[in-house]
Amino acid sequence: IISMISPIYEKIGRKGKIHTSGLVPVYPLTEGVTQKQVRFLIRQSLEFLNELEEILPTHIKERQKLLDLDQAISNIHFPQSKEYLHRARARLAFDELFILQLKSGIIKKERESSQAQAIAFKEKDTREFVDSLPFQLTEDQKKSAWRILKDMEEAKPMARLLNGDVGSGKTVVAAIAMLNTALNGLQSALMAPTEILARQHYGSIKKLLGSFPIRIALLSSSTRALNTDDKIGKAKLFEMIANGEVDIVIGTHALVSEKLKFEKLGLAVIDEQHRFGVAQRKALIEKSGNPGTVPHLLSMTATPIPRSLALTLFGDLDISVISQMPSGRKPIITKLVFDSGRQKVYDFVREQIASGRQAFVICPLIEESDTLGVKSAESEYKLLNENIFKDIPMAMLHGKMKPKEKEEIMKGFLENKHKILVSTSVVEVGVDVPNATIMMIEGSERFGLAQLHQFRGRVGRGDLQSYCVMFTGSNSPDTLKRLKIMENTRDGFKLAQMDLELRGSGEIYGTRQKGFPEMKIATLWDLELMRNAKVEADKLINTDPEFKSALILKEEVDRSLKEIHLE
Repeated sequence: IISMISPIYEKIGRKGKIHTSGLVPVYPLTEGVTQKQVRFLIRQSLEFLNELEEILPTHIKERQKLLDLDQAISNIHFPQSKEYLHRARARLAFDELFILQLKSGIIKKERESSQAQAIAFKEKDTREFVDSLPFQLTEDQKKSAWRILKDMEEAKPMARLLNGDVGSGKTVVAAIAMLNTALNGLQSALMAPTEILARQHYGSIKKLLGSFPIRIALLSSSTRALNTDDKIGKAKLFEMIANGEVDIVIGTHALVSEKLKFEKLGLAVIDEQHRFGVAQRKALIEKSGNPGTVPHLLSMTATPIPRSLALTLFGDLDISVISQMPSGRKPIITKLVFDSGRQKVYDFVREQIASGRQAFVICPLIEESDTLGVKSAESEYKLLNENIFKDIPMAMLHGKMKPKEKEEIMKGFLENKHKILVSTSVVEVGVDVPNATIMMIEGSERFGLAQLHQFRGRVGRGDLQSYCVMFTGSNSPDTLKRLKIMENTRDGFKLAQMDLELRGSGEIYGTRQKGFPEMKIATLWDLELMRNAKVEADKLINTDPEFKSALILKEEVDRSLKEIHLE
């Protein structure tokens, strides 16, 4: 008997076929909604594309050989051909990059016409601080700190990106800048993307600057603290910051709250700057408290972005790079392991934990997915907790948990109450647990090289030998080649460049680089589009700063500058 299983069919209507002809879009769905329903509704909405206003000036479209906006949106959903699909993606990605570059250019122009408080270099105190450190600064750390301090001595506001690999010691460089700011009678603010990272910075900065009479506060949506007072009221803390009674404020997006006022903000530090948009940087910079001045800006990122790409992507910032690792750090031993070698890894983990160490287990998903066939944090936690390591205390962490719950779990792991932490990529950035020596990554083929390197950087934070194990069930030669690169390469900048070579410039169906909230379609790998967008943005700002030839574009940029997207 000949039969068809789950056939897809449609009646041929006067408007042609939607579901069974040509390149057919596949959309993310929710319960109770089908692909046919979504396609039908989107196809109907595309009939109104003629009412869409074009934002790009004609001469830019012609120079860059870009589709019209209505053509691009039509072809991103129902492409005439593969060529038109890629042209549609290029047009929409260019728009995102162009607006990003325009915003950066406008802010840079505003900053160049602004004044900042000159922060004098306190050489004696800085030398005393550096000499008190339990480790020696690397040459890159010294050069970066010196460049930052020299920038801050100027009345022109500094805008510098400190780009350093995971574990390279960017925090101590920021501490030197904040120390000098406080000794000049001015305030500093350090904004981090997550509460876990903000709390960690709060503990680190307090410890680093403990010998100086500096008042340090922690501020997030759910937590407030001031030096030894962990229960200070929100109103009281806001009042003290507004009166200049707090020298350094460390927090999350709460720092850009309209209700928070600084008396004299001299320095704004943004950690993991790629997680924040231009708008957040602008909002924090505008909190100076000194009429007619803006604070100096220091942005930091551990995402390994090659210098040439960083200069293009963050056109409003000067760049400093820390490429050396602190002395005493041992290279992390990295191994690619198939299921056949899993038991040996589990035995090794048990040995490490018996000697007092801790381990991370990273999973690509929170919950199980029948379609993807990869491990989830929930199922892996259940397996390890009930079968493999049932006598070992462990915990689970993922992004759907409430901030308080995440904080308690991370606190327990930091205090060595949990020996194993099963987590999603929420631990990718910033978390520092010196006692953790093993990083196990499930479904490692699901992550890019740069992200795998970020995970690996969560261990090896002290002087103990650390290990990274990448589990994979893939037999794809390309995948195995990519993962083998991780085994043999430690340099995050080189890994980012290799990732770029292996991935190419990105595809409509590719995996987007994590962490750039302002870009929905463009990726880090769209180098040519990025450069072209920067050239066009610079040209427009220099020749038509009022955007008189592009009023609709001006409205879009103004709207985008006003928005502050909170993750």
